[in-house]
Amino acid sequence: MTSATTKAESALQSDLADGLAPWMTRAGALAVDILPGAAVFATAIVVALSVPVYGGWWWTCIAMGTAAIALTVANRLLLPMGSGQTLGRAVHGISVFQRDAEAGPSRLLLRDLAHLLDTAAFFAGWLWPLWDSRRRTFADKLLRTEVRLVEPRSRDGDPRARAAAVLVSAALLCAGGAALSYAVVREHDRSIEDTRDLIASQGPHMVEQMLSYRPETVQSDFDHARSLASDKYRAQLSAQQQAVQKATPIRNEYWVTNSAVLTATPDSATMLVFLQGQRGAPPSQRYITASVRATFVKSPSAGWQVDDLAIVTKPQTAGAGP
Repeated sequence: MTSATTKAESALQSDLADGLAPWMTRAGALAVDILPGAAVFATAIVVALSVPVYGGWWWTCIAMGTAAIALTVANRLLLPMGSGQTLGRAVHGISVFQRDAEAGPSRLLLRDLAHLLDTAAFFAGWLWPLWDSRRRTFADKLLRTEVRLVEPRSRDGDPRARAAAVLVSAALLCAGGAALSYAVVREHDRSIEDTRDLIASQGPHMVEQMLSYRPETVQSDFDHARSLASDKYRAQLSAQQQAVQKATPIRNEYWVTNSAVLTATPDSATMLVFLQGQRGAPPSQRYITASVRATFVKSPSAGWQVDDLAIVTKPQTAGAGP
């Protein structure tokens, strides 16, 4: 047996003889009091960040996190008013004393606030009981309190059973929150992939139909194009179509040669589209090329619609036909 081990055991025996709570006992009590609520609160925040804001699950997470903090505060400050101990202190058989009497609620509140000093000093205050003669933290020194071992109190029932119930409940809530967060994130990622696949397949054809028309079917072509546009873009498209109709419409056909989905969310997407086409009819038809950036939005009633067509490269004439 080393001299360090001997000194540690002697210090522990001295503490027990004086009724002072060993540091490990105090740490265990603090863990029971703080960790379940902190774990549930952290889980609630993580899940709230992964679910739709202001949705049902978001408000559930906010309520769960608030309840975790409220119950932790009640355990630390209100429970000692009736039993004299927090749940963690009852489990480990310790209590906070001021001189020869147990500390009251106001003293316990000030002591918990003073623990900020223990934390601010790079957690040195929490370790101070390891070498302080009366096993006190900075907060204990400031408030003139100390933690002592006490006899079990029969009126409290079995604190270990209550602590076990709290720990199991917290573990279940954390596990449920983790499962919900995983499911929501996985569903979100799947929705994005579905959007990419759908827009990559249907988007180019929608752009072709928006830009193509023939003089003999111009009205029906324009009507169909407007049906593909969102409410926001439909007015702008109608103005462009009216300008074409005021002039003499000529054949205007496009086909997509290449395209790429730039961004995607479950309800919107942006695609870069490269086009070739022909304008006019033989023998004066001309071949043209252009590129546009198409924005799509998902309507609850009409499905995917074109929300904007922005010209990236203006139509370029490739030359006259035969």
